[in-house]
Amino acid sequence: MSLMRVQRALAKAGIASRRAAEILIEDGVVRVDGEVAALGSKVDPDKQSITVRGRRITQKPRRWLAFHKPLGVVTTAKDEEGRRTVFDFLPRSEGLTYVGRLDVMTTGLLLLTTDGDAVQRLTHPKYHVPRRYTALVHGLPTAQIAEAVKRPVVVEGRPVVPAALRVRPGVEGRSILDVTLAEGRKHIVRRWAEALGLKVDRLARLSYGPIRLGELPVGKWRPLTAAEEKAIYRAIKLVP
Repeated sequence: MSLMRVQRALAKAGIASRRAAEILIEDGVVRVDGEVAALGSKVDPDKQSITVRGRRITQKPRRWLAFHKPLGVVTTAKDEEGRRTVFDFLPRSEGLTYVGRLDVMTTGLLLLTTDGDAVQRLTHPKYHVPRRYTALVHGLPTAQIAEAVKRPVVVEGRPVVPAALRVRPGVEGRSILDVTLAEGRKHIVRRWAEALGLKVDRLARLSYGPIRLGELPVGKWRPLTAAEEKAIYRAIKLVP
């Protein structure tokens, strides 16, 4: 393995995201061959000993999974209310980190990986990674919604700019919004819809970057293909 920055070695080992790894280094709890690591220093994880608070880390085989999150399942490792979490559906979840949280009432595609460095880029607004959603909404007739979505919407002082958008009629007076956003602010689709005077009945994420949900059944997962992994790293301009 070639030399890499200490923070990236920690991220690739699934210890923390790159930013969280930087904090660990700044706190002085990371050592390389017994010496306190410096932020930005480079290491060879295959040849050098890296420890965090005295515990040696190992580079785990890289894993990428696509999961179809069901309704009512929380995107977290543990839930204080005892609800099922996404990790309850995975046979081996050690070292996995989710990419972009889905709230408990949102279904659809959730990516998980052991590569913390990739997670940081996939979720950072700098890389403009598109997320495609479909929402069942009510509150206005479909024709009025089609006009409303043309107006600029600002949420918490920042504009919401859909990369793609389609409005179509649903059933029982409801409408369907197909929207692609290149950002991942908390509850952003719901807050954008509410700013338009709409109530979201159902919301699902259909794709994240180059990865699509496809026909993956609810509550099931699959490993990404080699081609899909390559597409992810190409999208975030990162050498795996």
